[in-house]
Amino acid sequence: MAQGQQTYDRERFSINLAKLKKGGENFEVVINSDNAIAFKQGKDIAIEDVITNEKIFSDAKNGLLASEKLMQQLFNTIDVKEVAKIIIKEGEIQLTAEYKQKLRDEKKKRIVNFIHTNGVDPRTSLPHPITRIENAFEEAKIHIDEFKPQEKQIDEILKKLRVILPIKFEIDEIEIKIPATHAAKMYSVVKSFAKILKDEWLNDGSWKCIVEMPAGLKQDFFDKLNSMTHGEIETKILKTK
Repeated sequence: MAQGQQTYDRERFSINLAKLKKGGENFEVVINSDNAIAFKQGKDIAIEDVITNEKIFSDAKNGLLASEKLMQQLFNTIDVKEVAKIIIKEGEIQLTAEYKQKLRDEKKKRIVNFIHTNGVDPRTSLPHPITRIENAFEEAKIHIDEFKPQEKQIDEILKKLRVILPIKFEIDEIEIKIPATHAAKMYSVVKSFAKILKDEWLNDGSWKCIVEMPAGLKQDFFDKLNSMTHGEIETKILKTK
């Protein structure tokens, strides 16, 4: 197909693109956003799973194909997959407003869950319900940056949230003793909730361990242990830090 020929209706839909300016010319490729971001970060993903069609554009939104002559001059190849790899790795990934909102929503959910799991209300030492945290986000008008790593946003978010919602981050160190009748099956459960600091098997076949975990998980952890052992368990909080 000749350069400049339209390949589809420009008004059909919004698209996610990777773009690269090279030699004064514009080169674009239509992408699967999740896979393109992962590919750009160096993850092992086949280029066929990153691009949505095997075309290089000069203006994808208007369906205008790039010149093969220019591709050869500037990329030393007209192989679409090879050119696409360069565009994605060296260029800029442009996302639709809808996709950016999807990323923000997903990141907000992860941050809310992090606060719910790791933080507690210092007045009760219990975790804040997720709905309460979400409402505080709205009240504090917190903006989530879809591209900034979660760990680099959390401090600023907490600073704004604490004006509305008291939050304290605590780690509990807990001693647990599980009788022999339940001990074997409970190891994996304990490990899924907590970091095991020390453990030993006692002469009577029971299992004793010391674990640490976010205070926000403590109640769910105790509920799970009591449910699976029918209450036949001993726990003691050694310290909170």
